[in-house]
Amino acid sequence: MKRFIDCVIPFRTCNLRCPYCYITHTKSFGEKLPVFPYSAEHIGRSLSAERLGGVSLINLCGEGETLLPPEVVGIVHAILKQGHYVMVVTNGTVAKRFDEIAALPADCLDRLFIKFSFHYLELKKRGWLDMFFDNVQKIRKAGGSFSVELTPSDEMIPHIDDAMALCRARVGAPCHVTVARDETSPDLTILTQHSPAEYREIWNRFDSDLFQFKMSVFGEKRREFCYAGLWSGFLNLVTGDLKQCYCEKPIQNIYADLERPIRFSPVGPHCSLPHCYNAHVFMTLGLVPSIPTPPFAEMRNRVCADGTEWLTPRMKKFISQKLGDENREWGRLGKTRVELGRKWDASRLRRKAQALAARLPGGVGRQP
Repeated sequence: MKRFIDCVIPFRTCNLRCPYCYITHTKSFGEKLPVFPYSAEHIGRSLSAERLGGVSLINLCGEGETLLPPEVVGIVHAILKQGHYVMVVTNGTVAKRFDEIAALPADCLDRLFIKFSFHYLELKKRGWLDMFFDNVQKIRKAGGSFSVELTPSDEMIPHIDDAMALCRARVGAPCHVTVARDETSPDLTILTQHSPAEYREIWNRFDSDLFQFKMSVFGEKRREFCYAGLWSGFLNLVTGDLKQCYCEKPIQNIYADLERPIRFSPVGPHCSLPHCYNAHVFMTLGLVPSIPTPPFAEMRNRVCADGTEWLTPRMKKFISQKLGDENREWGRLGKTRVELGRKWDASRLRRKAQALAARLPGGVGRQP
């Protein structure tokens, strides 16, 4: 695995209304689907294995429901044709998209992973539980990998036994559990009225490696050297704008000139977030190699009662790798250059701000 590219589709239209969703918190639901100005083929070529330096892991996730836009399956196929492994995050309710995905070539399906977000209460309220699990089975029977993941909420606690029993019956094992965060909190704290100890005890019933790892690092400010931006990137799938990570500086637009090399550069020890809330991906893939972690495959796989697994052998092997297996860690000199570059960027921005302020009426910002 050469790189991990996390792709966001920036639209907030969804067919569910979950109370713990960040869109609910910010009251920013949309009604329109995104317009993709570039073709699926162009997007696929922008992410060629040659351009990324080798076969990579590409994740697609919408701010709303990922599979609502009709273009998404074509984009997934175009990226798979580049030889990459692809993950798609979905609420599992857009049935016709799963018919389209199941029709992809077998070699593509073997490199495709679908993360089904299991919104139990919303699905039950709408009578969509059977449809959800039917769509999971479509992917499984077609030869793709999958995972079923529950977002814990206080409202869900009385229904834990029912959800676990349903998952055992329909997919052979309990669902995984993530950690819900409060998007209105500057520190992105856990979304619950319970204490951390109570929260851990309640949701540990699922025996989820995903939940246990996230809880082990949740809330910890990361100050180690992180290779996000060099070994990974955060891509706006509509515009082609690539950033180092969620809140970090832009790298370049990778759609504008497909012949132009991508200028990857690491965040280093300067993460802007209060904590790495998606550490179950970034850290388990090895972006902070100084911290030992379990493999990402353990965050996604389950072994069923009949001995089958949620991940295909090929996918399991690929996402059990660390990014450091195919990338070289930097020595002291390289890390020092990152530090100097950060200081240079800060001083340049400061000078620009001072020059702008000096041109304002009254000479605001002028030095005495």
